[in-house]
Order: sequence, then structure tokens, then C-alpha cells
Amino acid sequence: MTKTTLGKLPANAFGMLDLPALPADVLEGFRALPDLTGIASDAMDELGIVGAIPAAMLRPTDPTARIVGRALTVRNIAATASVPDAVKSGVSGLGEIEGHNLAEPGDVIVLQGVDQVSNLGGISATIGHRQGEIGAVVDGGARDVDHSRGIGYPIWSRSVSPITGKWRVQTIAINKPVSICGVAVNPGDLVLADETGVCFIPRGRAVDVLQRAQRNVAAEQAREAKIASGAPVPELFGKAR
Repeated sequence: MTKTTLGKLPANAFGMLDLPALPADVLEGFRALPDLTGIASDAMDELGIVGAIPAAMLRPTDPTARIVGRALTVRNIAATASVPDAVKSGVSGLGEIEGHNLAEPGDVIVLQGVDQVSNLGGISATIGHRQGEIGAVVDGGARDVDHSRGIGYPIWSRSVSPITGKWRVQTIAINKPVSICGVAVNPGDLVLADETGVCFIPRGRAVDVLQRAQRNVAAEQAREAKIASGAPVPELFGKAR
């Protein structure tokens, strides 16, 4: 029987556990945006915030999925023991279950992981879904994606692999800063994801980004109205903002 690292992570592996929820009106404001990550990415550019990642790097297991939630972070590294030795010990190095244990409804697991092997599989997704998580972003591999898709737990991952990570991966931190495709993400940051990509917004800048995005949406809607009215093309590409 496989044992896990549950309860065996180092004492310093855990970050702050009492991060407040993001304001409901801010979350609802982002959910109401059309073209979620595209509009948010534009606003982030205008505010000097780096945090957008294309779907070519983090592919969605369900292209119809669209999520807005709070980051609950996990960090994995490659295990040092050989696979045969790890199998013989019977101890899995995966400890993201500790992250699920801390989750609150609406959270998103954001996992800095190991590529080409699974950092998050079907049982893990099922537990996360039960805890109220709305999905996961994995800079690394995931598996059992048909299962996660079927239960409504979308995953954005760098790769999909049948190879288990339990003998190849070690969880070393929960709710501490991580790096996802080169973007720094802190626990409690805002996560947006859809079929176009993923955006990470520092929680302290969420209101600024939302306000800029809403302004840009209004400008685009005005431009679309001009297009529908038959306005000449040169009039459509003046300064929109």
C-alpha cells in the first residue's frame, strides 16, 4: 500500500494560512468581463503588471472552463531518490493533499511542479473538488484529465502525462511563493483562466486591474457599435481609451 507525505512536510513548509478572501464584488466584476484573460492582460499591460501566460504554455483540460479565484500555492521539486528505491519504500513524495486540506470554496490550486510527470491526478482532483476548489493551474504535468474534466475540475497544465509523480516528485512547500512559467505568484493572488490562457494578478492590484479592464470593455463596446453602424474604417482605429 502506498503511503504519502501527508503530515510529514517540514515545519517550515507552510506559509500564512489566514489570508482573507478576495472581496466578492471584485470577483464578480472579473467574472462579468467578456474575453476574460484577454481583457485582463491588456489592463495589466497598461498598469505595468506582468502575469499573463498563454494557453500554448498552460493548456486547459476543458476549453469551455472559465475560472476566477484565489491562489492556494504548492511547490514540488524532482525527487532525489531513484524510482526503484522510491517504489521499494512505498512512500509517495506528493503532498498537495495538504494544500487541499487548507482550501476554501472558490480557491484555485497553483502548483509549481515537475514537467512530463503527474503532479496532480484523479484522486487529488476529486479531493480538491470536494473541498470547493474551482480548478488547478500546474506548471508541470497532470494526468487523469478525463476524470477531472468529468467532475468539473478544470486544470491548466504545462503537460499531460500518464507517468505518476509519486515516485518522482517531492512536495516541499504549501502556501508559499511559487513561480509559474516565470511569473511570481503569492498565496492569495487572483487567478483568472480560460481557453486563451491564465492571468495572475497580485491581490493588492486586483481592484486597479478590474477598473482598467471595465473601462477598456466600455471602449471596445463603443467601437463595436461603430463597426455595426457602418462607420468608416479610419474612424474605428482612433485613440480608443
